[in-house]
Amino acid sequence: MEVMMDKRKSELRRETRETKVDITLNLDGNGKAEISTGVGFLDHMLTLLARHASFDLKLTCKGDLNVEDHHTVEDCGIVLGSAVLEAVGERRGIKRFASSYVPMDEALARVVIDLSGRPCSVVNMDLKRDSVGDLACENIPHFIKSFAIASKTTIHADVIRGDNDHHKAEAVFKALALALKDAVRIVGTEIPSTKGVI
Repeated sequence: MEVMMDKRKSELRRETRETKVDITLNLDGNGKAEISTGVGFLDHMLTLLARHASFDLKLTCKGDLNVEDHHTVEDCGIVLGSAVLEAVGERRGIKRFASSYVPMDEALARVVIDLSGRPCSVVNMDLKRDSVGDLACENIPHFIKSFAIASKTTIHADVIRGDNDHHKAEAVFKALALALKDAVRIVGTEIPSTKGVI
């Protein structure tokens, strides 16, 4: 993976036999998104994540969708997580901890994150369908896990209530976006850890 950095920006490419993913990310953007993964519902989720996190995000993926959507979803999570990791750098001055509740009609989601340097994800969405659009429901929490590992972030995501799987997924991605926006916010000059390093 090649990385180029400028302040709180990153530009990466990840290429495997299964996918080719290119991304540019600006943590201090205006929520502009250009997303093309070949998986329509994933495009929708990443577009609203960028919008509500106020990230400028351009992400394209050419994946082996003739196999299924798993590799595309996983590698997009890895690349987005890697881009966030590079853009926050040593994490000096960031807020680090954040949480958000988001309603989407009858669904209510809570996401709590720590940009801790320790990757962990606990995701409870209670999805009932096999897929939402062209995105397999099992790959929605897998995206969050892949993102958490690559960004070295602890993420707890829970759907507290809801009936519609589209609404549940959208509420989780919006809550993740708002939590990320708050957690990467610059609030000081020190590394937010008693260890002096994250």
